[in-house]
Amino acid sequence: MATCTTIQQRLLVLVLLLAAPALATIDERPNVIVIVADDLGWNDVGFHGGDIDTPSLDRLAAEGMELNRFYTTPVCSPTRAALMTGRDPIRLGVVYGVIFPWDTNGIHPQEHFLPESFRAAGYQTAMVGKWHLGHAQMTYHPNNRGFEHFYGHLHTEVGFYPPFSNQGGKDFQRNGVSIDDQGYESYLLADEVSRYIRTRDKDKPFFVYMPFIAPHTPLDAPQELQDKYKNINTDLAPSRAKQTDDTRRISKLLMMDSARPMYAAVVDGMDQSIGRVLTTLDEEDITDNTIVLFFSDNGGAAYSVGGADNAPLRGGKGETFEGGIRVVSIIRWPGHIEAGQKMNEIMTAMDVFPTLAEAAVVPALNTRKFDGRSMWPAISRGAVMPREELVYFGSETPIYGHFNLTAFNDEWKLVQEIDQDQLETTVTNYLFRIKDDPNEYNNLAASHPEVVQELARMIHDWRALYPINGTRSQLVAPPGWRAPKDWATYPIPLEDLQAEPAPGMAPDKRIERILDFQHGDRGRLTYDCTPNWWLGGACTTDE
Repeated sequence: MATCTTIQQRLLVLVLLLAAPALATIDERPNVIVIVADDLGWNDVGFHGGDIDTPSLDRLAAEGMELNRFYTTPVCSPTRAALMTGRDPIRLGVVYGVIFPWDTNGIHPQEHFLPESFRAAGYQTAMVGKWHLGHAQMTYHPNNRGFEHFYGHLHTEVGFYPPFSNQGGKDFQRNGVSIDDQGYESYLLADEVSRYIRTRDKDKPFFVYMPFIAPHTPLDAPQELQDKYKNINTDLAPSRAKQTDDTRRISKLLMMDSARPMYAAVVDGMDQSIGRVLTTLDEEDITDNTIVLFFSDNGGAAYSVGGADNAPLRGGKGETFEGGIRVVSIIRWPGHIEAGQKMNEIMTAMDVFPTLAEAAVVPALNTRKFDGRSMWPAISRGAVMPREELVYFGSETPIYGHFNLTAFNDEWKLVQEIDQDQLETTVTNYLFRIKDDPNEYNNLAASHPEVVQELARMIHDWRALYPINGTRSQLVAPPGWRAPKDWATYPIPLEDLQAEPAPGMAPDKRIERILDFQHGDRGRLTYDCTPNWWLGGACTTDE
């Protein structure tokens, strides 16, 4: 007769055998790496015919699919907010400007982040690089937004060599602890991602977010790369956008050196770093089971000190012409995405969360409605997914009171430049049939005033969703403000914060709703509120 212990052992073996198929399914889920460049130009990759060496990105394009009409916001923080939440940044209070070092805002803790869903599904999650989504409180910190591991910088513009600082304050950490790793920033990120992949728990899939600082200013690169590009062509085609071309013209008049050679060196260094990560996937024999998504956070910084080239697209970073929002993007998953293809459906940064969740069969745990949609059917099997609803983007960067706005779909695109002076507001409209005129040469505003009027009205209503305390283009700190010596010590710890978000100055919710109604189209006092104009402007929270 079998003993009790023997029976228990046999039952345990039976349970394990029955569970084996489920465990195998879990083990086969794809790893995911999202790589984001900072200010990369449309014409600055080899597979677009650019004159900068990008063999790693060219490899991804050859082995994967180019997302030919991938759109982001015109500036940094809003794109990252859209990526992490799948939501329109207009609702989040991060549209017109980035989160500056002296700002205390971030993304509302009640917003659900992409890595939180992947982590809940059993993924290992890591972020390596630039955050730029809030730093004043630990509620905004990457380690509290779904990332088990964080190595990098809370801010932008920390430089490419130590001491990696912003506003004079050191900004380099690992999970909230300041570090002193030495070397070229792009290479350090590649080393950390490669180390993380090699030392991972091999029984679980991983999600890695790798946002580079490259090729954002202030530009710097190893000497050998500087030497490689010292004679690169600096006579770039005009951007055909006044704000960008004016900066180039002024630089030439002042006889300033072109930023193009150093920019090219920085792009090359970033591409080499991406190559290191791809090699690590090869060496670990997980290339075929890893989704790699690459895109730039906005169009290239084509203004004088930026050095990027977006030709033949019009405009650049900060602007809502195609050069500011249509970006280089590739996705690769061997065996699941046909190699060497190009998808021409419109896809946005807001679509990434739902798309990756569907691809990896990860339940999206957001409670607030996505503004993005899953593009996986178009990517994986070529489904036609027309974009009839409008996509909206805006920016006030860099000039306070100068707004660049757009609304577009597959057929029409309206670009508005709005200048708000003290006594008057000037609106300039550009209307394009964007599918037929992707480089925006033919302004049809005068011949189709009814289309301009309708799209302008919809932009107006979209802007009314913006929280009144959202980001603006405030390029300098408040008078007398001082930065910390070390940004890792700056966020207020969770235990030192109130349990709930601050209620504001309204004495109760009823008064807040009344005040929100009185604000009208100036913006929202109540968070995540859509005014119902047919109800006299009363608002409902979108959940």
